[in-house]
Amino acid sequence: MRPLPVRDPVVRAAQDLRAVLLGLSAWAGGLAAFHLPGRVAMGVLGAGVLGLAVRARTGGTVVTGVVCLVAATAVGSAAAARVEAVRNSAVGVLAEQQAAVTVTGRVVSDPVARTGRFGGYTLTRLTVTEVVARGIGHRTGVPLLVIGDEGWGGVALGARVSVTGRLAPADGPDLAAVLSTGRAPRILSAPGEMFAAAGGIRAGIRSSVAGAPPDARALVPALVVGDDQLMSPQVVADFRTCGLTHLAAVSGTNLTLVVGFLLIVARWVGVRARGLVLVGVLGVLGFVLLARPEPSVLRAAAMGSVALLGLGSRGRDQGVRALGIAILVLLLLDPWLVLSPGFVLSSLATAGILFLGPPFRDALQSWLPRWSAEALAVPFAAQLACTPVVAAISGQVSLVAVGANLAVAAVVGPATVLGLLGGVSMLVLPVLGHVCGWAAGMCASWIITVATHLARLPTAAVDWSTGVVSLAALALTCLAVGLVASRVFRQARWSLAVAGLLVVVMIRPLPSPGWPPRGWVLVACDVGQGDGLVLNAGKARAVVVDTGPDPEAMDRCLLRLGVRTLPVVVLTHFHADHIDGLPAVLRGRRAGEIDVTAIPDPASGAREVHQWAAAARVPVRVPPYGEVRRVGALTWQVVGPVRATADARSEAEEGSVANNASLVLLVEVGGVRLLLSGDMEPEAQDALARSLPGLQVDVLKVPHHGSRYQDPALITGLGARLAVVSVGVDNDYGHPAASTLRLLRRAGMKVERTDEDGDVAVTVQDGRLGVRDRGGP
Repeated sequence: MRPLPVRDPVVRAAQDLRAVLLGLSAWAGGLAAFHLPGRVAMGVLGAGVLGLAVRARTGGTVVTGVVCLVAATAVGSAAAARVEAVRNSAVGVLAEQQAAVTVTGRVVSDPVARTGRFGGYTLTRLTVTEVVARGIGHRTGVPLLVIGDEGWGGVALGARVSVTGRLAPADGPDLAAVLSTGRAPRILSAPGEMFAAAGGIRAGIRSSVAGAPPDARALVPALVVGDDQLMSPQVVADFRTCGLTHLAAVSGTNLTLVVGFLLIVARWVGVRARGLVLVGVLGVLGFVLLARPEPSVLRAAAMGSVALLGLGSRGRDQGVRALGIAILVLLLLDPWLVLSPGFVLSSLATAGILFLGPPFRDALQSWLPRWSAEALAVPFAAQLACTPVVAAISGQVSLVAVGANLAVAAVVGPATVLGLLGGVSMLVLPVLGHVCGWAAGMCASWIITVATHLARLPTAAVDWSTGVVSLAALALTCLAVGLVASRVFRQARWSLAVAGLLVVVMIRPLPSPGWPPRGWVLVACDVGQGDGLVLNAGKARAVVVDTGPDPEAMDRCLLRLGVRTLPVVVLTHFHADHIDGLPAVLRGRRAGEIDVTAIPDPASGAREVHQWAAAARVPVRVPPYGEVRRVGALTWQVVGPVRATADARSEAEEGSVANNASLVLLVEVGGVRLLLSGDMEPEAQDALARSLPGLQVDVLKVPHHGSRYQDPALITGLGARLAVVSVGVDNDYGHPAASTLRLLRRAGMKVERTDEDGDVAVTVQDGRLGVRDRGGP
């Protein structure tokens, strides 16, 4: 947590506004270049500059306008030039042709391991220096994303490599293309000595915490240098809910803590004046090298430097001026930051601390000690400034963020500094390194404990629509809170009353008017691109069928339904979009057993399920074909897989074996029959139709998120009246396919989709089938 600047006796509002306007103008110029046709954007900005320049003799206000428009034009021109250079480069042109090429370039990011539906892959960014296609070579200098196998994981940052693969157009303007390859890179030269030294320290940080608990062992490298690759999905989700994500990413906070520690040590040994400036500069450069000189790190370094400037005398004026200039300079150097949510959040958090922090602190200081007032004011100011953007990104507003940041504030600094000392000490004195790493791990364990417990509160975060009107209302609300908060904070009784009300709201679930609807029997939770189904067993009990890819979304869905006990959790198969929410489903709820398919494909998913189940002490079993189970009013039979074999496309389309091995359930409740079909594809659908001739149901959970691979004979023969498609907004698979939607409607089914309708509830009242939804985006 960053200390607040000492407030100046005289606030130079005009000077502060000029600095802020400079940064905002630069931002607006970049946005115009990316979202308007280049000539239109530059024409508007140029006309504004010319018009104000003609009147510049009339005074400083007009001169300020001219300077701001010049800044906007400069950033807009830089952005437009970069876009054109990338788009028209040899790599960009070859990507449009989806050409097979050999590229040579330098690795500019650490390889990032990801797990997809069909196994693991690695993402690595290169700056391409040469591309060869059809025997013709082209010199270039554009950015490229490589999607490779897990063999890319050992490629070092700064290495020069050559690789062959196939190009495809990139989604965003910041990349010339995407290269897909199944080949390992050929290393042409190793990274330089400075990168090697930084890599040694990063490895030392990981080694120093080897004796800490697993989650803490993963968090310490993230706190020090933003190395979050080992953090578990559940901890990441808890951090997001609690507003602690900035701790595990490279942010200005990391740099402030590291460089601030160096400055304290320098003062202690007698360094003064310009020597401290030199230490600060060297500290910033060392941090950038250690955390990797990527755009997000450079942004964090700039914002952290602004925060450090704000710590001295006249800190608020210096900090605000530095903030405006930092935004301008960063956007000139890297116009892509205009589109970066991290850059927006970092800038807003810094601005919130500089503008809102001092008045909040001063108001609280009327009845609290200064250190307490500052500890409360900093996270509140930063969170208030960032809330609308966080809601736009995540679709939720955290109510525990301020409390969470306050609860961990005392250990974030020690964990970061001790982790860094542990990493350095491992190179010269491993015993000291392990001691520092152990202490850092204990501090990190407290942070994880706070995040885990606060994220479990019933109303830790509230869902918020990402529509323009809802976000505008939230922004106006935050503005109003910022204006009146100081008045409330001056009165202890009002401050405590508001805090008490917030605590009550967090520990008691907020009512969802009309939800769940009366007589609900099945809810398809809006979990994104995946399946998360809940069958109502009565008395706060439910049978969950698949848990989706998003632990938070699945957990919130169960909280809204008031589910506390899970007699059975069914995982139809082991793809990530059906299992990744399992830890959140099991946490804080009583679970009887987990039923899974007999085919452990992919093996990595099966291993994770068994690990999560063992951690929660829940048994895992494979139900036999034909088994009938009853829980409350629910009755279901396992009707698939009839057999689990690859279909004709299995070699060309990896993943069909797992899909066809999906557990398929025929559910009866309240006189209504539902077919929950997992991701089964045409072969398994045909086998089901032949094993149960004449099968009739009322509700169909459409197989495989409505993909185009369906068996028309089965779909039309079921006689279903309602089809539910569990699918994510703007997913990369084109689900649901237009052909499948036409098939469902021709069969007489009403189609409900979670990407358009949000949570979808199937209801049965007095024997009548109905459907309700919570409303989609």
